[in-house]
Amino acid sequence: MADGMDQQTLALQIQEQEEREERQHFARVINSFKYYKLHCLKRLQMSKVSYLQLNDQQKSRIPSYMDNLDTIQTCVIHNYEVIKLMLQDCQYMFLNKDECITDADFERVKKTDCAPPTAEEMNKVKTTLKQIVRDWSEDGRAEREACYQPVMHAVLTRLGLSPHRSRKPSEVKILVPGAGLGRLVFEFARLGYSCQGNEWSMHMLLASNFILNRCQERQSMVIYPWVNQFTNNLATKDQTRRSMFPDISPLQISSDADFTMVAGDFTKIYTEPNTWNAIVTVFFLDTAHNIIEYLEIIYNILIPGGYLVNLGPLLYHWEGMQKEMSVELSYEELRKVMLDIGFEIEKEEMNVRCSYTQNPLSLMQNFYNCVMFVARKPIPRGAHHDGGS
Repeated sequence: MADGMDQQTLALQIQEQEEREERQHFARVINSFKYYKLHCLKRLQMSKVSYLQLNDQQKSRIPSYMDNLDTIQTCVIHNYEVIKLMLQDCQYMFLNKDECITDADFERVKKTDCAPPTAEEMNKVKTTLKQIVRDWSEDGRAEREACYQPVMHAVLTRLGLSPHRSRKPSEVKILVPGAGLGRLVFEFARLGYSCQGNEWSMHMLLASNFILNRCQERQSMVIYPWVNQFTNNLATKDQTRRSMFPDISPLQISSDADFTMVAGDFTKIYTEPNTWNAIVTVFFLDTAHNIIEYLEIIYNILIPGGYLVNLGPLLYHWEGMQKEMSVELSYEELRKVMLDIGFEIEKEEMNVRCSYTQNPLSLMQNFYNCVMFVARKPIPRGAHHDGGS
């Protein structure tokens, strides 16, 4: 009996510790957003100091330089106003039960030796602003369509409506892990599919919640996503050009649509076998510590006849990081693993050219030659066909 009580006490302590760490992580994410303006103004100050080291003749050759820095500062301040709107209801998001981030949580963050936010945390904030452009602005349409259209076409070809299919789109369950700001999930839901997005990054979840639940009017918000790009600008004004979002009202989804976003670790949340008709992964598989585990989980949770539709590179986010597991496979090895797990590969396309949160006017352009494939979980012989094709 005592041992049972000790185990119960230990389990409770572990749960409390996990909840405390979760709140503190959330507090750090919020803190990084709150630090955005100061972080950017510090960078601006570096440019001002460098300018002051020029001699008078050199200064006279760039008479508008300081004026442009003032314009950048104005854009930074505007971005921060958008961030403050984004954080307005963040206290009530993604936490267990009725928990809320408290002043004590923020004090713990401030007392850690990692505060103020790390460079990595600030990069996540700046990337989130660029992700808004990618997913929810007219400026991001070309980049978005390059990777979303091929996977949507693959899904609709196999699970779309036809005279031979009697079920409704709402009966087709689609999962999008690594959903980012939720645009791909939104597009499937807009077509009537039962769709769920899963995202681990709290930075992304805060932004997606703001856009999907607070930005009801098209083109109602403005950000300046490139203000932190001080290099490779063709024109001075390129650094401070604006982007409007959302390019479509989130209200275009029916109020009774089955459209959800779930926060958390994909490997821990999705364990129920034979659940999903399609799992769509875009720039996701290489976020795994163990990409084999990702594929095993996907195979398990797909219904027989269901599809994994993937497009992306193999960047492997954890590669080379100390104390972090990372299994890096070539696509050749990955393909063999999929076949060994039991997938049937229906389609493959190499060198699908895509960028990711790329500034289209920058003098430096980065592109991925992505792999796009469709893999099917076979139906056992004699089993009822339920995959949708």
